[in-house]
Amino acid sequence: MPKGVIVHSDRGSQYCSAKYQSVLMQYSLLCSMSAKGNCYDNACAESFFHTMKVEIIHGERFATREEMRQTVFEYIEVDYNRTRRHSANGCISPEAFEIQQAA
Repeated sequence: MPKGVIVHSDRGSQYCSAKYQSVLMQYSLLCSMSAKGNCYDNACAESFFHTMKVEIIHGERFATREEMRQTVFEYIEVDYNRTRRHSANGCISPEAFEIQQAA
């Protein structure tokens, strides 16, 4: 299992619970949630997950976890990162933004 994977959530009580947090620690996962009282901390991540759920998850029936994993992978790697423009980074794709920053 990979270590240091970031797990994003909102500040719901289930995600703030000691039991949930101990599971994250047990598997060396990093918790990502907004600071108390600051809904903008994870606004980009919140927006991404909302968009992904609306565009490819809601209403779909996946026969296997592998089918869902492949669908999510293709959405992120083919559509979201390469072609979708984002206002948070100058209305260019994440891929173009990273290339621009590396130059």
